[in-house]
Amino acid sequence: MSNAIRLIVGLGNPGPDYENTRHNAGFWLADHLADDLRANFNLEKSFFGFVAKARHSGENVLLVKPITYMNRSGQSVGALARFYKLLPEEVLVLHDELDLLPGQVKLKQGGGHAGHNGLKDIQAALGSPNFWRLRMGIGHPRTLGLAQEVADFVLHPPRREEQTQIDEVIRRCRVVVPFMLDGDFERATRELHSGNTA
Repeated sequence: MSNAIRLIVGLGNPGPDYENTRHNAGFWLADHLADDLRANFNLEKSFFGFVAKARHSGENVLLVKPITYMNRSGQSVGALARFYKLLPEEVLVLHDELDLLPGQVKLKQGGGHAGHNGLKDIQAALGSPNFWRLRMGIGHPRTLGLAQEVADFVLHPPRREEQTQIDEVIRRCRVVVPFMLDGDFERATRELHSGNTA
């Protein structure tokens, strides 16, 4: 069995202006997972984020929503990983993904950051790309037939039908995250990917 997940990182931008934007999909899922684990987020300035402490099958689990803005997410993740002596393999990052359509989601370990500034910063802070990523599709403006620039697109709320598809992905992620907390990534991957629609 692989190392189980001990730190769940939701990526997003803090503040009410960004709350409902596509780039905050990681925050949305983190909030639901904290509810599922009956944990509450509290601001912990030394970890540059809102941190929730939970238990799963007798083990401690941490959730964090960094407050540093997306491109400095590594500051929070690095501080937590050092303090709690966590390996990159025990970290799961929840984030929006331009290369997947709304309604699609992929779980993967390692790999590049595909220009995602949050992932890039976390990789630098952990000194390794070997953390896990839950990539929630938000689509790309070109794929969705929109003329918006990417930077503008991710900082706008999804359209209604996209939001419905993203909400369904969040529901599916909530079902499989407990498997990752048990270290059963094979089952998590199988169950998650079986629900992907083209």
